[in-house]
Amino acid sequence: MTHVFAAAVTSVPTVATQQALGYPSLFLLVLIGALVPVVPTGALVSSAAVVAFHQTAPFSMAMVFLVAALAAFLGDIALYWLGRRGMRSKNGSRWLAAIRDRAPEDRLEQAQGKLADHGVAVLVLSRLVPAGRIPVMLACLMAKWPVRRFAHGNGPACLAWAATYQLIGVLGGSLFKEPWEGVAAAILLTILISVTPGLWRKLRSTAH
Repeated sequence: MTHVFAAAVTSVPTVATQQALGYPSLFLLVLIGALVPVVPTGALVSSAAVVAFHQTAPFSMAMVFLVAALAAFLGDIALYWLGRRGMRSKNGSRWLAAIRDRAPEDRLEQAQGKLADHGVAVLVLSRLVPAGRIPVMLACLMAKWPVRRFAHGNGPACLAWAATYQLIGVLGGSLFKEPWEGVAAAILLTILISVTPGLWRKLRSTAH
C-alpha cells in the first residue's frame, strides 16, 4: 500500500504542479500590486518568465504573459473605479488619498500636460515608465475620464507592460543555467530599472 501511494505521488508532473500553483499566485499578486502600488509587480512577472523559460511545458510563456496582463488590467480598472468614487464623494476616499499621495505635484503637472496633448497614448508609456502609472491615473481622474475611456487606453498599456517585463525575465533566464540564478538576475534588473529614474531626478534637482 505504501508503494502504491509513493508511486501516485511521484507520478504527479512537477511542471503541472508548479503551473497549478504559480499562475493563480501570479494573478493574485499582480492584482494586489496594481491596487496597492508597493508590490514589485514587474519583478514578479520577470521571475515568472524565468521559470517558464526553463520549463518544457507548451504555452507556459504565453500563460505568464496573459495572466500578468489580465491581472494588471483588472487591478488598474478597479483602482480607477475606486478613485472615481472618491472624486464624486465630498469626503473623498482612502483609495483616492493613496493615489494622490503617490503622485507628486510636479509629476502630476507633467502627466496632465501629456494627457492633454496625446490622450490615451500616454497610458501606454505610463505603464512602462517606473512610477509613471499613478500620476497619469490621477490626471485621468481629474480630467473626469469615464472608466470605459480609461480602459480603452489601459488595455494596450498592460499588454506592453507584461511583454516588457517578460522579456527582461527571458533575458535573465537565457544567461544562466539554473532558474534561481535567472530569477535573481531578473529581480536585480527590474529593481535597477525602477530606481534609476528617481535617482536621476534627484541628481538633476541637486545640480540645479
